[in-house]
Amino acid sequence: MSKRVVEIDGGTVLAYGHWGRPVVAFPSENGEAHDWEAQGMVDALGGMLEAGKVKLYCVPSFDRESWTRGDLPLEERARRHGHFEWWILTRLVPFVQVDSHTAELIATGTSFGAYHAVNFCLKRADLFPLAIGMSGVYDVSVQGAGERGEAVYFNNPMDYVANLGGDHLDWLRSQVSLLLVCGQGQWEDTTGALDSTRRFGSLLGEKGIRHEVDLWGHDVPHDWSSWRRQIAHHLPRFV
Repeated sequence: MSKRVVEIDGGTVLAYGHWGRPVVAFPSENGEAHDWEAQGMVDALGGMLEAGKVKLYCVPSFDRESWTRGDLPLEERARRHGHFEWWILTRLVPFVQVDSHTAELIATGTSFGAYHAVNFCLKRADLFPLAIGMSGVYDVSVQGAGERGEAVYFNNPMDYVANLGGDHLDWLRSQVSLLLVCGQGQWEDTTGALDSTRRFGSLLGEKGIRHEVDLWGHDVPHDWSSWRRQIAHHLPRFV
């Protein structure tokens, strides 16, 4: 299948496919752009890529300089996350839009990458109207302690979704679709992903935001083997 290595203002993006709906893939915590290929996720979508159904853009994380910087208080980590957000919105998105000849992108991710996908979808539904989160934790307060100000609040879906209302909520209801997928097997409980998926799904339901929660079996762990099957199962529905 077609593969390109693209350098975008200091970040390396791996692009796969020759035609189709653009999908931006976020790696798991502290991950790199090559993780999706190394862990078989690209192969899991091989048929769709070859058929021109999707174009896949795998991006690196910025987690080591933001959310997982254990020596920094949570609010400072959230501020540093703002640089990653800037890069995604002002550098990556314009490139993908031109490269794929469309304005709207799908966001997806695994583990902490699911948080990124869902957060970008909710904050910029004009660019990412659909997000597929696999085994995600949607409350960044679990990442650390310390001061929690506006930077944390506006990047913490469990916080800001709870307070959505008025015209903006109505717009999100008309624009957004979220799919939260999680297994019920090993590590889904200890990572907090299963509980977070359930709780966040309930919150989205209370707010009337279009979403699905798809819980797989007790034999489905928090692992790449699960995510390969989940993305291959669900992505064809949206392209």
